[in-house]
Amino acid sequence: MTLPLMLFAAGKGTRMGALTQSRPKPMVEVAGKPLIDRALDLATATDVGPIVVNLHYLGDQLRAHLADCNVVFSDETDLLLETGGGLRHALPLLGSNPVFTMNTDAVWRGPNPITILQDHWRPEMEALLLVIRKENVAGHLGAGDFDLDAQGRLHRAPEMVYTGVQIINTDVLADIPEPTFSMNAAWDMIAARGGLYGAIYDGQWCDVGQPESIPLAEAMLHV
Repeated sequence: MTLPLMLFAAGKGTRMGALTQSRPKPMVEVAGKPLIDRALDLATATDVGPIVVNLHYLGDQLRAHLADCNVVFSDETDLLLETGGGLRHALPLLGSNPVFTMNTDAVWRGPNPITILQDHWRPEMEALLLVIRKENVAGHLGAGDFDLDAQGRLHRAPEMVYTGVQIINTDVLADIPEPTFSMNAAWDMIAARGGLYGAIYDGQWCDVGQPESIPLAEAMLHV
């Protein structure tokens, strides 16, 4: 199943402090490799495309870094649209429905997360989110996000953490009037009509959202 993929790379990365004063968060390195390159490695190892990267904060650095990669850029320089608004803005570039989206501020150890979702996707789903048990998580602040019922549907609960990778039917985005909004607004609408599903990632995952997460990610990778 070949679907387009959007990589979210527009955020300001304020929790990274000094590390993002002069570079965008996706350019922060873990074990010598920028986070955006780690996300692209996962994407290009699977059957996805086109790959769209959104840009806002210090976007020219990302544009230059990825100049030789087979990606398309969705420019949000004028207004940061958050994840939901950014995805809707990029729909003309993605070109088909449903789509993958992937955050770029995480490191993985285990099977390719994109492949896991490809294997679990079914046409009756409106969205399929990759979640992980908290004992397999490093670097994540706060409670969990979801839990699954017996049919694999997601509901809000602290048991599992959303890993930042999903397949979503983007039709729901047309029902949200605000120009700037989080994916949470779309998920809540989908969940209310029983279309929000989850798949469990059985590897390890590190949320690289603050400087303290970098050594945790490197330890997880055993480097």
